[in-house]
Amino acid sequence: MAAGGLTRRARSASGVSIQCVIRTLCGCRAPAHVLSCPHVIDRQSPAFREQGLRAGGFLIVALVLLAGCKPQPAAPALERVPVPKQERLPAQEGRVSISGDDALAGVLSWTLPEVHVDSPSKARAAARRALAKGDLFETADSAIPLLLALQKAQPGNEQDAHLLEKAQAALLSQAWTALAEDEDLASLRYAQRHGTVLRTLWPAQPEVREYLDAVDRVGQAFELGMAGERAMRAGNLDAPGGALELFRKAQALWPAQARAQRGIAAVESALIVGAQAKAAAGDFNGAYLELARAERVRHDTQTIPAARERIEVLRADRIRRLGDEGLMALGDPGGLQVARERLAEMLSIALPGDAASVALRQRIDLVGHYGLFRPGQVFTDEMPDASRGPELSVLPRGGFLMGAAADEPDASADEQPRHRVDFERGFAMTRREITIGQFRRFVEATGYVPRATQRGHSMAYDARSGNFLRGSGIDWRSGYDGRPAADGMPVIHVTARDAEAYAAWLSEQTGVHYRLPSEAEFEYALRAGVQGRYPWGNGAPPAESENLAGGRDVSPQGRRWSNAFPGYGDGRWGPAPAGSFAPNAFGLYDMAGNVSEWVADCWHKGYRRAPANGAAWVNPGCRTRMYRGGSWASAPAQARSAWRMSGGVDVTNARVGFRLVRQL
Repeated sequence: MAAGGLTRRARSASGVSIQCVIRTLCGCRAPAHVLSCPHVIDRQSPAFREQGLRAGGFLIVALVLLAGCKPQPAAPALERVPVPKQERLPAQEGRVSISGDDALAGVLSWTLPEVHVDSPSKARAAARRALAKGDLFETADSAIPLLLALQKAQPGNEQDAHLLEKAQAALLSQAWTALAEDEDLASLRYAQRHGTVLRTLWPAQPEVREYLDAVDRVGQAFELGMAGERAMRAGNLDAPGGALELFRKAQALWPAQARAQRGIAAVESALIVGAQAKAAAGDFNGAYLELARAERVRHDTQTIPAARERIEVLRADRIRRLGDEGLMALGDPGGLQVARERLAEMLSIALPGDAASVALRQRIDLVGHYGLFRPGQVFTDEMPDASRGPELSVLPRGGFLMGAAADEPDASADEQPRHRVDFERGFAMTRREITIGQFRRFVEATGYVPRATQRGHSMAYDARSGNFLRGSGIDWRSGYDGRPAADGMPVIHVTARDAEAYAAWLSEQTGVHYRLPSEAEFEYALRAGVQGRYPWGNGAPPAESENLAGGRDVSPQGRRWSNAFPGYGDGRWGPAPAGSFAPNAFGLYDMAGNVSEWVADCWHKGYRRAPANGAAWVNPGCRTRMYRGGSWASAPAQARSAWRMSGGVDVTNARVGFRLVRQL
């Protein structure tokens, strides 16, 4: 016996049948003599080979039979089986009605094979052997034709009558077992074939009539399930006559049918997908109408709440982006109307009292007070505990040419075309990169778990090989080489989402809006009015102006850079404490070196159709983000003002940190 499969006989070595076990569990509607039958499907029988039945396991049979069980009094014992006439009997109340297949002619028609009994003892022995093998009806050597011929030859033989009773019970057992495997068309055809034989020989017996009714219901359920699947493919889900109605009809006919159960679940899933698509497009009322349709399908206690949560995540993300767009628009002279439009859209999709909507409304009301700041001003925001947030510098309004010139050495097409960007209002930027100490305060206050901590690894510099390798146990508390780092060092091994989580917390603490800078804002701040190849111009970097890869830099292990600024040295291998070098003209530290920094933009190949007002260029749900600025390990080409690089939303390494912009 194969593992998990059916035996060729229902009785085990101890003599207890599988059907008897099922019968013991509950008073099943399957006939009592079926549940005590000593035979099930013979895998080697001609009928099995012809129909291609793949027998299921004991567990499948048991579960399906149990699904239809309900307690009832034990069925009466079978009466002696009379010898039927050889001609085919007319059909009674039981039906076998799967339509539309010419191949069914052989399934739904059966004639009792003609048997000539020369030696009753030999015929009886042959019948016993056929019965033992489960070969019941297909040929003249099958058990039932032999036994019927014996009864005709020797009427009243008790031994033959008893054997025929066993053969009939075995036939019903094979039939019910095949019927349990309703997912398999070959099994259904096999069950229908048995129904044809039973209808021909014993149409009036209650057990046979019960089976014929069952096989008809299973056949109809199978057809309804296939029709439901066709309706699904045509997009007809829950309308009258659609997939859901067809699957429910199939389930009502045969509750244990897995095809119908799967189909109903698939309808629910398709409606949920439609709801999420509407939410992604900003139609949240439509999304919840779709979700309400899905909820009526199964009343599932898990799938609908999970889908509702995903829709709310999309709503929150859209509200946040609209809020950012509205707040950035307030920096333009004519941006007040844009901000009001963004607020109106936010209010149309936000729940009452939404914090981002309230914040934008307040900012619109206070737009006239922005003149309190002046270019070059350095300030900090107060925290709830009277401490101060990161130090900021106010950048002046103005414009610049963003990107690389057509003839710039080492430039790529991704940095072009060079285009004009204008900032009609100034903005404030943190003067230094966010440090480990500042990020630690956020993590300890909120319990936030950054991505590298969740994942348990990040990319760090390996001193032995001189390469960047993935190391275990490395996260935001680690330095460039994976070892613990001091609080004054720039935080690295963080994702853009980690940076945005910190910005959201700082906004909440200070009551003003912090965010990642746009790519245009970063390049504007990096250039600080210098339009050359590098932030300091076109030549070599001034002495000790930035933490860069210099030809005179040497690692603790004696390594040197193979591609560095010739003759330059800053005395560092790895990041320096934030603010260790001189600030640029806008009062910002480490813009061109130390660590590269995440920005708010999604990856786009080149600048065609890029915003001209310096806003972040984003796509909802994008998986690739930008970072800008050179680092301690950047080649000279990567220290250029126009250089840009992308990374996945989950990327962390020893070269990328972040700083923030505060909206004025």
